[in-house]
Amino acid sequence: MARDVLAEMGYLALGSRLKRLAERMQADASKAFVDRGIPVQATHFPLLAALTTYGPMSVTEAVEAVGISQPAVTRIHNSLQALGLTCAVPVKGDKRQRQIRLTAKGEALIAQMKHDIWPHVRRAAQALCDGPDTDILSQITRLEDSLQARPLHLRIQDEIAATSGLPPLRLVEYDERLVPEFDAITREWVEDMFTLEANDLKIIENPKAMILDRGGEILFVEAAGLGIVGTCALMRVDGDSFELTKMGVRASARGLKAGEFLLHRVLERARQMPIGELFLLTNLKCAAAVHLYEKAGFVHDADIMERYGKRYARCNVAMSYDLGKPPKL
Repeated sequence: MARDVLAEMGYLALGSRLKRLAERMQADASKAFVDRGIPVQATHFPLLAALTTYGPMSVTEAVEAVGISQPAVTRIHNSLQALGLTCAVPVKGDKRQRQIRLTAKGEALIAQMKHDIWPHVRRAAQALCDGPDTDILSQITRLEDSLQARPLHLRIQDEIAATSGLPPLRLVEYDERLVPEFDAITREWVEDMFTLEANDLKIIENPKAMILDRGGEILFVEAAGLGIVGTCALMRVDGDSFELTKMGVRASARGLKAGEFLLHRVLERARQMPIGELFLLTNLKCAAAVHLYEKAGFVHDADIMERYGKRYARCNVAMSYDLGKPPKL
């Protein structure tokens, strides 16, 4: 009997095994399409399904509807556009925005697929899953819901933290009673290396008006036995551009990985918000923080520096983050 290392590794290889299964099923479905003279690939299905179900949509809307990354949606659209099945058109009244939509040829092909192939694919897949076990679609839905509630990379970090000997960390939502903590933590790290600027004071003395009332978020991290040890904010600056700002951890909590914990939770929250552009401003003197941002997936961005760097006299580093990419560990 052939050995199967992914099966033997159990839950450790769950993601790889599901990916292998998906690729095999997609390859078989693509063969069925070829047999019927249908030019699309099984990998094109998510975007085609979204367009025929919801109608024309922007790339951002398609990403939300399909649940895959922006680059993946763009690649699928480019492939379908080359086949003459989709096109991108300006949104009426806003020429800066474009929507992906099916062409007449695309709509005709979808109608053909709905009649000639989709019912057969659906029944074949259902028959493949028939058995005494729990309905596989329910299991997949439960797994997807669990991942949405808490991504795997954060669950892995929880497992690592549980065996590290460090105090447990907990995310704490904003509460008016925590305004003094937001003020004190920000003053501590800024004044340790710099001088508080007018923009700092405007934000830390008016967090509700400057951040929350404008659609932003303020989050905190609590360490068992130490209380609130860190904070970070997502602040709307212009339109759908947000700044990750006022991230700091008390000196007394250094070494607990509270900053890394908080940054990942803040980025997780940012993915749930209507943010089109996320950036941060900092200084090379904050070397540990810059390294943490780079590790999380932020990249140095000259355009951000040009547009927003003057917000702080101390700013000599500007970074941006692609919320469409999978999070890094």
